[in-house]
Amino acid sequence: MSLSFHWFLPTYGDSRGLMAGGHGTSMSGDRPASLRYLNQIAGAAEENGFEAVLTPTGAWCEDAWLATAMLVETTETLKFLVAFRPGLVSPTLAAQMAGTYQRHSRGRLLLNVVTGGEPHEQQAFGDFLDKEQRYERTGEFLHIVRELWESREPISFEGTHLQVRGALLNNHPDPVPPVFFGGSSAAAGPVAAQYADTYLTWGEPLVAVGKKLEWIRGLAAERHRTLDYGIRLHVITRDTSEAAWAEADRLLQGIDPADIERVQSNLAKSESEGQRRMLELHGGRTDRLEIAPNLWAGVGLVRGGAGTALVGSHEEVAERLIEYSRLGLTHFILSGYPHVEEAYWFGEGVLPILEKKGLWRRPVDRPVAATGTPFATASTS
Repeated sequence: MSLSFHWFLPTYGDSRGLMAGGHGTSMSGDRPASLRYLNQIAGAAEENGFEAVLTPTGAWCEDAWLATAMLVETTETLKFLVAFRPGLVSPTLAAQMAGTYQRHSRGRLLLNVVTGGEPHEQQAFGDFLDKEQRYERTGEFLHIVRELWESREPISFEGTHLQVRGALLNNHPDPVPPVFFGGSSAAAGPVAAQYADTYLTWGEPLVAVGKKLEWIRGLAAERHRTLDYGIRLHVITRDTSEAAWAEADRLLQGIDPADIERVQSNLAKSESEGQRRMLELHGGRTDRLEIAPNLWAGVGLVRGGAGTALVGSHEEVAERLIEYSRLGLTHFILSGYPHVEEAYWFGEGVLPILEKKGLWRRPVDRPVAATGTPFATASTS
């Protein structure tokens, strides 16, 4: 089994500390998300052997399609996992955009479908469907898009939320971009099982993740489908466990209690089941944040979405990742603060361990990270 590792592109900015907000709440960092800086992150990800970078979607960050398209010519083979929300554009247009992206990027597009869990943000985009309706629409959307990617004849579809008539792509995407999809609610499961290539979950303790994967596996089996599985985590990895936990403590000490109260209040209004599960891991408290061995919930105090980090020595982080892989997870979408430096800590510290164990191989035709980088010997960032 070979594991795939992906990094994250913070199109809202970056920082040496934890930034408050996200997922329907505004946020910004000390390092603005300039094109020059995003290129630095993409370059660090490519040099360290990450397969792709995930780009978020929402009013609180830059548009993912446009931002990543600008990075295609400054990278070589790095792929872009573009997050987007069905219903904000027509399925025919989205299918066409994917085809255009694949041709001009030479097949480097992956898609992350985000149904949306924050009603006020959806409404700001003109979307007034409730949660159940949004998932219904997502299913219809993906049905149309997948048909358009495969059909050489015009297609028509009449659904509850979406309708197309005589739709046909002049140029089909080659290859068809893999669809990543996450969702923890009852309404999300059937859509993921029917239309996703890779099901994603946020970082929870092993038992909770295992139960969620079994749920999706069962739904996929009913539909005679087999999916891949992935997990979204932050990482703080250092030469020693003590150094890693000292960094986590530094991040925690830098959090303004007012930010915790503000963000937790906003996230409590979310309709996302996954967000509810993230909030339950820490309950807004700062004294019980290691919720499983090396799994730290401190990020979720001030950040929406993925709120847990693997913290420890390179060997400890590698072992925790191996434990997750035994559940059937093969895609690991990671991030850290700041994203340039942490890409090197993980790429130079953890990936070689996994490579020696035969669990990871550097993607072919990928630049090899140079020795003696500025972050190769530092003990803190």
